[in-house]
Amino acid sequence: MKKTLLFTACICASFHLYAQDKNKAEECFKKADYKCAEEQYTKLAEKEQIQKFQSEYYNNLGTAQRRLGKTALALKSYESALKSNPLSAPVYANLASLNSQKGNKVKALEYISKGLSIDAENPEFYLTRSKIYDSQGKKDLALNDLKQILTFAPDNIFAKTGLANLKKNNGDLEGALKDYNQLIAEKPESLLYNGRADVYFKMKKPKEALTDVAKAISIDPKFSHSYVTKALILFDTAKPKEACENLDKAVSLGYEKAILAEYYAKCLKK
Repeated sequence: MKKTLLFTACICASFHLYAQDKNKAEECFKKADYKCAEEQYTKLAEKEQIQKFQSEYYNNLGTAQRRLGKTALALKSYESALKSNPLSAPVYANLASLNSQKGNKVKALEYISKGLSIDAENPEFYLTRSKIYDSQGKKDLALNDLKQILTFAPDNIFAKTGLANLKKNNGDLEGALKDYNQLIAEKPESLLYNGRADVYFKMKKPKEALTDVAKAISIDPKFSHSYVTKALILFDTAKPKEACENLDKAVSLGYEKAILAEYYAKCLKK
């Protein structure tokens, strides 16, 4: 009887410590302490025996590494996540996004195709594929993917901004501005002010762009994309020091530094 009680107590203690590790990993991620998150999710993934949970930990590990600029390690972590659970749509979405970022559009599209066979209503697949199609000049296909999202998720803000951005990318700045004005009137959010700021930036209206990006940051100071937008405006207005400081801020909040390599090249060497 005593042995049984002791064994039960050991299991409970082990479960408690495991839960603490999981909570710590999640807290690190929420605080944008990706180094801490990387360490915690590595431990969790290595000792987890249930494949479904192990896949989730490897997936989160990959995202933490990606935020740290460790794209090669992130790719390996995502691949480990897929090996643990070949039916995880979120893992396919991350593999597609990362491969697209690295320029491997063919591989990204393969992951999207497989992911959609598992979850045909996951917006991430359509968003990533729309961006790929847009970069390839396949505007109609890009447009169709964004419209497809709205058939099952009519309030998806990323699809709506994606439609506005397609107009912006095609040179229809007035049309994009009109869309953003309407979206902001309906629901003023950081993402929308940041998007409109980029439209103003493309229209050569830095004053309006900075006003919008300041509004975006005031609504959500942790939205890393706003600091990137602000940096681009500052570079264009001959303020490289402030621009680089905003790039650093974006990276500290989780924006992938590798994506910003072109802009960091403009920063003054210390």
